[in-house]
Amino acid sequence: MAKVHIPKTEDDFNNIIKAAPSNGFVALSFHTSWATPCKHMNEIFAAIASTQPSTSTFISIDAENFPDVSEKYGVTAVPFFVLLKDNQVIRQISGADPKELRSQIELYSSPTSAASSTIIPPAQSTTAPSISDAGVNGSAEEPEEGLNERLQKLLTAAPVMLFMKGTPSAPQCGFSRQMVALLRERQVRYGFFNILADDEVRQGLKEYSNWPTYPQLYVDGELVGGLDIVKEEFGNDKDFLKDYKI
Repeated sequence: MAKVHIPKTEDDFNNIIKAAPSNGFVALSFHTSWATPCKHMNEIFAAIASTQPSTSTFISIDAENFPDVSEKYGVTAVPFFVLLKDNQVIRQISGADPKELRSQIELYSSPTSAASSTIIPPAQSTTAPSISDAGVNGSAEEPEEGLNERLQKLLTAAPVMLFMKGTPSAPQCGFSRQMVALLRERQVRYGFFNILADDEVRQGLKEYSNWPTYPQLYVDGELVGGLDIVKEEFGNDKDFLKDYKI
């Protein structure tokens, strides 16, 4: 899976960009600490990254701490995403739209994608208004997102989403460990969310899905079930999740 890099300085950012494969895919996520939608989109960004190969590079950037980088990529509102190929901007996405972000990353990150050869012109050299003045998505007022809306965005962050205790590389319970092993054995491409890192999601998803335990597996935003159900599905249908193989 791809790692989300969080640079501390502009030199860090430049070194991460330089270290990316010459023909590799790079996704930049610009956010701020005060914009509520950014918190949720950061989670989505990480979940999408977990479905991408390690040859792709994902970078999470605090727009206010990196003003020169933000201006270079034309950031005037957050959340804001920039997709690069061969160090050229191929797509810019403004706003908190998980489905759009996921679809564009999947479209352009594919090495065989015809779209990846389409380069958009770089941003014009102009003086941009400060991000704090621009507000979120260009508006100074943004209603706080409800928990259910947040959950819906997380559920569709990737076609197959696993809500588990811990991470695939370090599961924090036996059931989550078995689920990861099962998906890995079947070569299923999936995103994940560590429910131990967010108690609001941990408790809220139980009520939202009416499923009291973890792990929980979702396909296209719909609950499949826990470990026993997923095992049963694989046992009954050899083609279960075939469309989501790596």
